[in-house]
Amino acid sequence: MNILQINSSARSEGSQSTRLANTIVERLKATQPDTRLTIRDLASNPHPALDEAALGALFTPADQRTPEQNARVALDDALIAEIQDADVLVMGVPMYNFGVTTQLKNWIDAIARAKVTFQYTANGPEGLLKNKKVFVALTRGGFYRDTDADSQVPYLKMVLGFLGLTDVEFVYAEGMAMGAEAEQKAIASALQQIEDVLPA
Repeated sequence: MNILQINSSARSEGSQSTRLANTIVERLKATQPDTRLTIRDLASNPHPALDEAALGALFTPADQRTPEQNARVALDDALIAEIQDADVLVMGVPMYNFGVTTQLKNWIDAIARAKVTFQYTANGPEGLLKNKKVFVALTRGGFYRDTDADSQVPYLKMVLGFLGLTDVEFVYAEGMAMGAEAEQKAIASALQQIEDVLPA
């Protein structure tokens, strides 16, 4: 089993979403000792934004690209290869200003490529990243689950599903900014959710 772990916090150290993602990975590895793990830490190794230069490179035929354009496309190619090779995707996703982090959005923009990870057909769009399991560890300062204020889960369901990633488990740690006791309860709840979806 090949696991790809995406840490999308802006912090490389001390991130609760990363800690929860690590816990999910450890439980997965315990059931399959021959697991291969790839970690993509978007804080220590941030991916560049999809800007005008990147669009120009992506829409230029490969045999006509400049060396700089080839280098830019290669950055996205590396992320696409990682997720194509993965059997399981584990994501640590904190909430920043009611949404996903810039780091995660840049990663999503990099892996969403027409005719590679999705395609348009006569029957509508088709995701090409199929038969993969996804775990998403969500950390939030307040309580947003199943409310109109939760923009993260609908967005992630939509964009992951668009790419063919439809088997998604969400783990919630909420109320993290409401004091030490609330934070402890949030982590305990999230750990219990992980045990429920990944029993020993």
